[in-house]
Amino acid sequence: MADIFEAAMILSFGISWPINIRKLLKSKTTKGTSIVFYYLIDIGYVAGITAKIIKLANGIQTPWYVWFFYILNFCMVLFGIIIYYRNKKYDKEREANS
Repeated sequence: MADIFEAAMILSFGISWPINIRKLLKSKTTKGTSIVFYYLIDIGYVAGITAKIIKLANGIQTPWYVWFFYILNFCMVLFGIIIYYRNKKYDKEREANS
């Protein structure tokens, strides 16, 4: 039962990331975006995945869908980080042309 609630939490976060990524892609700016926030979130996902690995090593199984959402969310946040640096380049180009 705890795994279902954990999956629900991860899923609700996961629904937010595509919306955020879309906004980042369209805005082409880093204004209003915190790279520290992105890194902290991804560190949290790595910690969650590591906890699952430790539990697995101790014989405690985690349903596949929990793994799936942890990894998917990690990848989406990582994509957000990549877009951040792309947008930072756009910001610098705009500043240079001003």
